Amino acid sequence: MTTEGVAHARIARRAIAGFFLSGILYAFLGAMLPAWRHHLSGDYIQVGNYFLAVTVGIFLGDFVAPRLVVRKGIAFTLTLSCAVACGAVLGLAFASPPQPAWIRALILWPLGLGIGMGNAALFHAVSSAYRLNPAATANLAGVTFGLGCFMVTLLVAGTFYAYTVPSILIFIALVPGFFAVSYAKSSMRGEKPPAPQPSWREALQDFRSLGAILFTLLLFFQFGNEGALAGWLALFLTVRLGVSPESALFTLAIYWLALLVGRVATQAVLPHVNHGKLLFGSVLGAMFGCTILSSTNNMFGAVTAVLLVGFSFSAILPLVIESIGAKFPYFHPAFFSGVFSIGLAGGLLAPATLGYAAQSMGIRVVIGLPLLGSWLVVLLTLLIWLVSRLTTPRRPEAGT
Repeated sequence: MTTEGVAHARIARRAIAGFFLSGILYAFLGAMLPAWRHHLSGDYIQVGNYFLAVTVGIFLGDFVAPRLVVRKGIAFTLTLSCAVACGAVLGLAFASPPQPAWIRALILWPLGLGIGMGNAALFHAVSSAYRLNPAATANLAGVTFGLGCFMVTLLVAGTFYAYTVPSILIFIALVPGFFAVSYAKSSMRGEKPPAPQPSWREALQDFRSLGAILFTLLLFFQFGNEGALAGWLALFLTVRLGVSPESALFTLAIYWLALLVGRVATQAVLPHVNHGKLLFGSVLGAMFGCTILSSTNNMFGAVTAVLLVGFSFSAILPLVIESIGAKFPYFHPAFFSGVFSIGLAGGLLAPATLGYAAQSMGIRVVIGLPLLGSWLVVLLTLLIWLVSRLTTPRRPEAGT
């Protein structure tokens, strides 16, 4: 391997590790809600404000990061994003109850900023590895992201009664702090974007097609389905079933684990199954699981439903991303980070919307949104299939 190749491989490894941090920060809020006693306060509008603040920060970070990458480099952008996230989590440690909820919402905005900048820089960093092996790079990034979501939830669940909330938050803040120091000390040569990438104007021309718009909407709603359940599951189980916050958080960890294991298993079976049937079966399984979760009155039914929903959701996203990659094979990962941010926005706007809906309609609406979202995924899948059939040129008949 050439010196340049070794440098790009080193950058890619550090970036893949960064997706672990991205997963921690993404799942962080859903795990902290019981620790902030929102299952006791019943103030769901404040919960919605939390998710909305993070979403605004992600969009701003995704807008700022490309300019920082070009001017300062990938390592600088990653270091800054990790430092901002570390500072935000530390700030939340000092803004935990009994401090007012609006202070936490204000601090969650820079947390979203760190997530958005970090994700954009990570997609830049993995671009070389992505061009060599798109499937392996995407799968590895997805696994490390899911592992981060699982680990932070397990951490909060395991320390819920052992440590104070500020202590838990300070411990979590050490993770982005470690990554900030690691990126600051790294000698990431060739850290500028390694290849020309299409401009937003050029790339957006693809999204004039109905098929591309439908793909993006499908990604948005599927992230919304997963995010709505992940953000509210612990609160839902605590309020609806009366279980302890610790048990609810362990159930949330099971949900993340089901997503993680299911995505690994999906990659193994994809070459051997019909993708259309797998997609429809997964969506139907998710709807059935949501129905069980909405009607159950015990933890056995809840855990069964969570496993079914988690395994079902796990297959949908890889199939959607594979379809996007097949339709737009020349996408630079840096542009794909914009599509990924749209998905993350769905994953955070959905629980934000639930906060406002639950305040007036009750906590049970939490399960209604993923159920409705699953129907929308089915509809969009059918529309994508129809558009593909109508736009694919017919093969000329033999003898013509």
